[in-house]
Amino acid sequence: MSILIRHRVLWDHLRSALWVMPTLSVMFFLVAGMVLSHVPIGDDSPIRWLVFQGTPEDARQMLIVVSSTMITVTGLVFALTIIALQIASGQYSPRLLRNFMRDRGTQFVLSVFVGAFAYSTAGLHTVGVQNPDVAAFMPRLAVSGSLGLALASLGVLIYFIHHLSSSIQIDTIMSMIVRETLEVIDDLYPDQTGYPESEERCPDSPAWAVTLPTDRSGYIQEVAPEALVQVATRNDLVIRFVKSVGHHVVAGTPIACVWHRSADHLQSEPGLDEAIRDSVQVGFERTMLQDVPFGIRRLVDIGNRALSSAINDPYTATQAVHHLSEVLCVLARRRLDDRLYRDDYGTVRVAIPFPNFADYLQLGTGQIRRFGAKEPAVARSLIQLLKNVCSSTASEDRRMAAARHIRLVLEEAKREITQPADIENLLADENEALSMLEAGRPQTAHGSTHDWTL
Repeated sequence: MSILIRHRVLWDHLRSALWVMPTLSVMFFLVAGMVLSHVPIGDDSPIRWLVFQGTPEDARQMLIVVSSTMITVTGLVFALTIIALQIASGQYSPRLLRNFMRDRGTQFVLSVFVGAFAYSTAGLHTVGVQNPDVAAFMPRLAVSGSLGLALASLGVLIYFIHHLSSSIQIDTIMSMIVRETLEVIDDLYPDQTGYPESEERCPDSPAWAVTLPTDRSGYIQEVAPEALVQVATRNDLVIRFVKSVGHHVVAGTPIACVWHRSADHLQSEPGLDEAIRDSVQVGFERTMLQDVPFGIRRLVDIGNRALSSAINDPYTATQAVHHLSEVLCVLARRRLDDRLYRDDYGTVRVAIPFPNFADYLQLGTGQIRRFGAKEPAVARSLIQLLKNVCSSTASEDRRMAAARHIRLVLEEAKREITQPADIENLLADENEALSMLEAGRPQTAHGSTHDWTL
């Protein structure tokens, strides 16, 4: 695996691990306690009256109280965090657990509590220790630090209760998903607005192309094809991925195909398998490193779960559509090319397929349209989403695709809604939207060869 992929994947994993920041906190507070215990506070010191005034035995008792309190509160915080994870996974989507685990507020609170516990417990090892020749050891500044941490932990606990109650609110969760998704969009499609020319797509594989299998099963999390470009350039090859970021692959099945630009060469070159391993990160779960569809998928999951008979919360589904509108309107303004990597002479050496706008639109509206067909409010919010998409793009193809989905929303609603008044309102919304579009009847487009609905 390349150093770039290894660094990005490791950083993403560490951000999602609850143990990293608390571990660093324990190490920091242990070092801080060791340093402070060697700072003498004499009777003539200007901070003499600000530090702990008790005896060594008083100090030990205080450290015992602080350490026992901190471990109790830490257990409470862990319990509340687990409850929040259960609520999020059961009511909204199991794919949100990763977001809660990487929440900086929760990690900070846990770090303060375990750090205070480690600091106070380590102080018991030295405070008040005596032998016949040495007076009782009394690091007043270090003991005062334990008392300060205990008081600070009270404020942190109040913050945590507020933060936890805020973080499980559906608006906060969806706003967080939108923010992460927009960051990935900016990374993949930077400064590509107002495109005048057609988007670049992967070249078709010739008949003499050879498939390259993957040696691992899982989800493609990231592709950094620098090593593949070097191998392809050196051997005059073209490599086209048949799977992209977010797709699931099975060991031994094709992940890419390769061919010489000349049909006379039918054999694959050595080193390609190793280059594939260096360029592609395959993991057991999907991540947001390069996976825009995964961000949309999570919003769709929230909408679908809200529309289920177990929850029956159409308003939450409508909110999910509103947040999907933010993402799809940004995508409507971007140039959504496939990833084409060229050599120094401009020849395409590595091609990676990415979703086009029609794929994103289908992913963002298809399932909610079907599951929410019985609820007029959800259908009307989908029509409004598609109107917003149309007003965000100057591309006729994208406007036609939105018009097609508006008609699909109405067709689904007509089959499920029995109240004529609700149908009339939807018809009025459809007519208004199509009039605004000023677009003709869309032509049937060829579907994508990739499954972007996963």
